[in-house]
Amino acid sequence: MGNAADTALIKVVNLGKSFDVSEPFLQRVVTRSGRKIVKAVDGVSFSIERGTTFSIVGESGCGKSTITRLVAGLDRPTAGEIAFNTPDAAPVRLQMVFQDPIGSLNPRWRIGRSIAEPMDRALDGNARRERVGELLKTVGLAPADAGKYPHEFSGGQRQRISIARALAADAELLLLDEPTSALDVSVQSQVLNLLKDLQERLGLTYLFISHNLSVVRFLTDRIGVMYLGRLVEEGAGQAVFDTPQHPYTKLLLETIPDMENPKRDRAPLTGDLPSPLKPPSGCVFHPRCPLAMEVCSTVRPELQVAENGSNVACHAVAQSVVAALPLNRYAAV
Repeated sequence: MGNAADTALIKVVNLGKSFDVSEPFLQRVVTRSGRKIVKAVDGVSFSIERGTTFSIVGESGCGKSTITRLVAGLDRPTAGEIAFNTPDAAPVRLQMVFQDPIGSLNPRWRIGRSIAEPMDRALDGNARRERVGELLKTVGLAPADAGKYPHEFSGGQRQRISIARALAADAELLLLDEPTSALDVSVQSQVLNLLKDLQERLGLTYLFISHNLSVVRFLTDRIGVMYLGRLVEEGAGQAVFDTPQHPYTKLLLETIPDMENPKRDRAPLTGDLPSPLKPPSGCVFHPRCPLAMEVCSTVRPELQVAENGSNVACHAVAQSVVAALPLNRYAAV
């Protein structure tokens, strides 16, 4: 990953997570079937520098949220490691901001209590109330809102409350799992502006999960594109958007609406996502790839540095064939 790993807050190396989705034992005996193992995450590596945003994008089921749960410690990896760079190897302070804010807030608790829950227990009542008020103002709400219940707020306001609660624990790393996908477009922009402002003011580090590439471009410093549990491209956000290298990244970027040229010619992403129970051999994307070659079906490509500085896992890129796929207007996204 180059020099990024030297000052990284978090470094993920060859991360893997498998799930046993087999039928019950007796049913396997009757049907004479073996175990079924899904590799949700397969050999993923990346690092995140302090004060920056690393975004992971891809189709549903590619393993984005699984990585978030692994980093949060909610699941244990079956391979690889997650290392945090903190003074004296102290535990990193991290918090999650979920997709559905109403589901992450206790409906029977007033907002002030929810925000105060992760605070240092050494703080007395007055100090906690003052801190809650400060956090509410930080996310654009009023201190008086602490006495209200979650149902009294809009979706965007509830997401602000979730962010305030994450900050209450003095978190330095926020895991943002689709934090704006359930919000209206206008509210999305408000929350994204808030996240960007907080990062600049507080030096926060973000791991941002999203399928919305327009959202990702606004917030990200580096981006990882996942397909069926593997990273196919990883690099600086500007480079990936302006000069995408992997065929899947190019086709994924074609899904972004272009208001200036809505009837442009687009290369559709054909075929269905393969079953994770039986992933294709070699490059997992080769059954849907417009540049697939014979080697793609037998040899798994490894990440290599491309001309734009991105890390790309593609035999076609390695042979400089990817230029044959038209590049329409990614720089204007």
